[in-house]
Amino acid sequence: MNTMTVRGTVADGFENVRDEFAAVVTAEPGLGAQLAVRLAGRQVVDLWAGPGVSGESLFALYSSGKGAAYLVVALLVQDGVLHLDQAVATHWPEFAAEGKSDLTLRDLLGHRAGLIGVDGGFSAAELADDRLLALRLAAQRPYWRPGSAYGYHAFVIGALIGEVVRRVTGRSIQEIYTERVRTPYDLDFYLGLPEALEPRYVPVRPARDDGQRAPAPDSLTGIAFNLNATPPTDLVEFANTRSVRALGPTSSGSVGNARGLATLYAAAISEVDGRPPLLTPGTLAEFTEPHSTGADLVTGEPDHFLLGFEAQGVRYPQLGADAFGHSGAVGAQSFADPHHGIAYSYTRNRFAAGGGGGALENHRLIAAVLRAIG
Repeated sequence: MNTMTVRGTVADGFENVRDEFAAVVTAEPGLGAQLAVRLAGRQVVDLWAGPGVSGESLFALYSSGKGAAYLVVALLVQDGVLHLDQAVATHWPEFAAEGKSDLTLRDLLGHRAGLIGVDGGFSAAELADDRLLALRLAAQRPYWRPGSAYGYHAFVIGALIGEVVRRVTGRSIQEIYTERVRTPYDLDFYLGLPEALEPRYVPVRPARDDGQRAPAPDSLTGIAFNLNATPPTDLVEFANTRSVRALGPTSSGSVGNARGLATLYAAAISEVDGRPPLLTPGTLAEFTEPHSTGADLVTGEPDHFLLGFEAQGVRYPQLGADAFGHSGAVGAQSFADPHHGIAYSYTRNRFAAGGGGGALENHRLIAAVLRAIG
């Protein structure tokens, strides 16, 4: 088997990470992928491979945007602007409909609202626009009693928390993220991709057929992924639509690269470019505490969430228990691990076989990074 050409750099001691990345991309011909890692804020891995792919290429990264949204919420909680145990309806009165009046922001962040979709599904225009999503969701009856269980609010969590942010601050999560995080750190990770950057976008490609059947449209999983709509949502077509990339819906429409996401998570926990960490130890402790135990009603994943962020230490037990981040539907994975002082991002331009969460190769790539840092 010919080894695919890997470009980029690694710091001394991280050569094994390059070797592992080369093995991953060689095993899947035609794959475009990127890997970036920072240690104590310093870049130690910056690699890419694949046809037409560079380190600056921008990929559709779907739910990776949730991590940026949660970081904004964490900053607003840290500032005293948002309060985790205040009812959502305090700021958003329409949300109280259908038995949702007592749900707190903390429960919303924990995916405990039961508000995973709407009867009949969303239109493509609604999925692309957080304001339209919020309007539909406010009136919707929850699919389980709010606060009694948890399940991944795949297409909607960003719009839900975004509407709380908008009602309190008068600004969108996208605007606050751009001002407080993306622009100061010059991040190549966008919630709303400027038209001028479109030439750097590499279209997402479907997975090679792995024989898996789609969930039933009327199941909790089907509703959460808008398969109950007519027509059901095609994730490849969705991301490859310019209007989606332009609006940057926080749950599903992020665009960027591994460098941008690795720097985002590094900035959350480490000094980067002379700036102190974005999150204080107290905020980190609050947002990396598990808030739901047992199985996720939508994905079946055990102990899936911390506060908003996915519990990466559950997915990858070799990481610290407080590792936090978010995957993206193509198989992308990004996180910060305060215990090891690392920020990691792996991105790809083709859906991984099996779909959902981080692609399986993240296990071997993460293991290689941890070996490199000893």
